[in-house]
Amino acid sequence: MRTYAIGDIHGQFDKLQAAHALIAVDRQACDDNEAPIVHVGDLVDRGPESREVVEFLRSGLQNGQNWIVLKGNHDRMFTTYMRDPTSKDPGLSADISYLNPRLGGGTTLGSYGVKNAADRPLAQVYAEAVALVPSDHLAFLDALPTWFQRGDNVFVHAGLRPGVALKDQIEDDLIWIRGPFLSDGRDFGALVVHGHTALDLPIHYGNRLNIDSGAGYGRALTTVVIEGRDVWVLTPGGRVPLLPTPNAAVR
Repeated sequence: MRTYAIGDIHGQFDKLQAAHALIAVDRQACDDNEAPIVHVGDLVDRGPESREVVEFLRSGLQNGQNWIVLKGNHDRMFTTYMRDPTSKDPGLSADISYLNPRLGGGTTLGSYGVKNAADRPLAQVYAEAVALVPSDHLAFLDALPTWFQRGDNVFVHAGLRPGVALKDQIEDDLIWIRGPFLSDGRDFGALVVHGHTALDLPIHYGNRLNIDSGAGYGRALTTVVIEGRDVWVLTPGGRVPLLPTPNAAVR
């Protein structure tokens, strides 16, 4: 059972297109056009082309592409801001707003035509955002699922709350969790494929696979193909095995 997965995109449309091109080459080599492509969330923020990323994925799903697009914390922060610019996502620190440069919300609004959002009056910026951000983009992001299971793999943005059945997991954990999940070395009953915690390179920890390699910080966007629990990173030169390293530093 073959599944493709792409890490946190963060508004990097050119890298997303390159990832899909790598998958197309691998599909051709495998003579397999049926395997789904899972995007593990964080479509927006930090990178310059969030609007293009959202539209590409939204229209692709609408046209019947065999894609799964999961919700990340940045996707929810964006829609939360668009509903009420004074509200905060429950996962955010009280002293950080969506337009804080650390989060990259200003670059997302910029991709929709709202310029210099972090440097102008809130009411003015919000009025422009309401006028320029398409409602179908917000509806698409709001409706994204938070997990996907296929064969020996569970795909999720951030991780799972240890000891809680998959059906009982809550959205706040699925899109925000770090410590309790990252530090747990037990088998989750399936290989958990996730992003959210940026690394320099993808790491296979044995019980989980982190494919957020920091595209939002200018690094690569990781693309993998998974067969059972075997993992390969897709590169322009072909597949590169990603072997389990259970003793890797926890991140």
